[in-house]
Amino acid sequence: MTVLRGASVVLRPAVSEDVPALAAIRATPEVRARWSGGTDLQADVAEDLEDPETRCLVIEHRDRTIGMIQWHAEDEPDYRHAGIDLFLDPSAHGRGLGTDAVRTLARHLIDALGYHRLVIDPAADNTVAIRCYTKVGFQPVGIMRQYERRADGTWHDGLLMDLLAAELVR
Repeated sequence: MTVLRGASVVLRPAVSEDVPALAAIRATPEVRARWSGGTDLQADVAEDLEDPETRCLVIEHRDRTIGMIQWHAEDEPDYRHAGIDLFLDPSAHGRGLGTDAVRTLARHLIDALGYHRLVIDPAADNTVAIRCYTKVGFQPVGIMRQYERRADGTWHDGLLMDLLAAELVR
């Protein structure tokens, strides 16, 4: 995969040398509350990078790692689509960098790889993420009840959102 450039961010393939920086971001309370994982975050991130079905990209802003965005594909011809997920360093929140990263990857998935539909599934109570994805053109599809288990063992709802190629806000 090539390096992707947004208005303010650069998305580049993640490599093993990125694990410490990404694990440190995953360890922040704000990210940890939204991303499940074990007690060894470096191992969790390394496992993510080794997953052959997920493509992980580092999000950089001004030559600093500020997060990771990943995507996976459903390539069954009758159901073909791609899914996106990301985490962003809380110090980078509120500046449109997450929106830029999602828009940049969405543009690549649609324009270069030919996906006609993208999905994303934030926690239903994650209003900041939902607002970010809506700015790119994602629309709510529905609530997935008790969709994901949090680190404390409780279940929470997810919001399934999708974006059709023609709806991408460029």
